[in-house]
Amino acid sequence: MAAKIMLIACGSFSPPTPMHFRMFEIAKDYYSELGNHEVIGGIVSPVHDAYGKKGLVSQTHRLAMLKLALETSSWIRISEWECQQEAWTPTRNTLQYHQNYLNSIIRDLNGVNSSNLPSWIPYNVKQYKEPVQIKLLCGADLLESFATPGLWKTDDLEAILGQHGIVVITRNGSNPEQFIFDSDLLSKYRRNIVIVNNWIANDVSSTLARRFIARGLSVKYLLDDSVIDYIKKHSLYCNSTNDTQS
Repeated sequence: MAAKIMLIACGSFSPPTPMHFRMFEIAKDYYSELGNHEVIGGIVSPVHDAYGKKGLVSQTHRLAMLKLALETSSWIRISEWECQQEAWTPTRNTLQYHQNYLNSIIRDLNGVNSSNLPSWIPYNVKQYKEPVQIKLLCGADLLESFATPGLWKTDDLEAILGQHGIVVITRNGSNPEQFIFDSDLLSKYRRNIVIVNNWIANDVSSTLARRFIARGLSVKYLLDDSVIDYIKKHSLYCNSTNDTQS
């Protein structure tokens, strides 16, 4: 029987791009072809406003855009847990919360009202009696950020790699295998790092979308139409001051 996993992507999503969600489809196809794992759900977890990253509009706007962009997805869901915290939450803690909550649901459903479960929980979770592993889904750029001094705590990386594992979607110009080889920490957990090739180049990023919008250029076909309409309606990213808009 194929092991069950869920994929979670953490980030700003300011604004969400089709590539954010395309990564889920690429990873799911990869596991489907292998046949040894079944992806039963996907989670997008937008970061708290306190993260303070450049170009980060309020979580109210980012959640609204995510909901619009994911209207047609039958399996990728939004978790608002990070946004509901009092401050920014490290990725390690986000993964652990979702893993612990999922474990508690699967192990003991007695007395649990399904209508009160968080929206990110798969509707058919009751049928799973065996453990479901949550893995971090990311692009090669996040993997490479592990080497940035002071950006990640070693203990956090140990927990993410050792307790959960990561699924890395490649991008143009990246060489994750070489990067892993050059890192003692990543090499230690090599078995928990899955590299998935993205054969269709797509370099559209949130940063690029914000730049186009700020310059008055079209982002048609770069973002979902409903997301573009929302951005226009609320005048998001339209000038440099939107980098810290709330």
